[in-house]
Amino acid sequence: MVKIRLQRAGARNRPFYRIVAAYSEAKRDGRFLEIVGTYNPLLNPAKVDVLEDRVRHWLSVGAQPTQTVARILRKKGIRKEAA
Repeated sequence: MVKIRLQRAGARNRPFYRIVAAYSEAKRDGRFLEIVGTYNPLLNPAKVDVLEDRVRHWLSVGAQPTQTVARILRKKGIRKEAA
């Protein structure tokens, strides 16, 4: 199964995340299929950049976002509320 999830980058105490499509069996910071965005929680407000067409593609082929990514996508208006 493919998941859309966060991949941590950045230094200690300075987190920066990539939003990636990856197989659910892969490690958190391991192999991924495609980078579909970035998330920087240190800025106020947090900065989110998303490639909407690629996220929509992965959702259309059955990828499941994690809870955190689903919340980010809802704020960006890409994903509706969960049923």
